[in-house]
Amino acid sequence: QKHLVESGGGLVQAGGSLKLSCITSGFITSVFNPLTLAWYRQIPGKERDLVASITSSGTTNYADSVKGRFTISRDNARKRHNLQMNSLKSEDTAVYYCVVGTHWGQGTQVTVSS
Repeated sequence: QKHLVESGGGLVQAGGSLKLSCITSGFITSVFNPLTLAWYRQIPGKERDLVASITSSGTTNYADSVKGRFTISRDNARKRHNLQMNSLKSEDTAVYYCVVGTHWGQGTQVTVSS
C-alpha cells in the first residue's frame, strides 16, 4: 500500500525558511521514477492550489506567488521530494500537501507569523 507523509512544517517568522519533505512508501522504483511530483497548499475555505511540481525529467513549474522563493526537488533513490521555502510571507500560511502521481499525503501545517 502506498503512503505519503509530509514533514518539516511548523511555525516560522516572516522572512524565514522551512523545508518540507515528502517521504513515501509502497512505491517501486519503476513506478515512482516516471511520476510527476508536486506540492499543493490549501487555506481554510479555499481550494487547494498547486505550489510547485517536478516531472521525471526534472522540469519544474511554480505558482507565480512562490517563484524565486520556493524550490522543489526530487530524490528518486530515496523516493521522496522536497520543497525548500525561503523568504516566507504570512500569505504562505496554509496546509501543504505532497502529491505523487494521484496519491496525496495528509498535509502539514505551515504558519508564517508577521
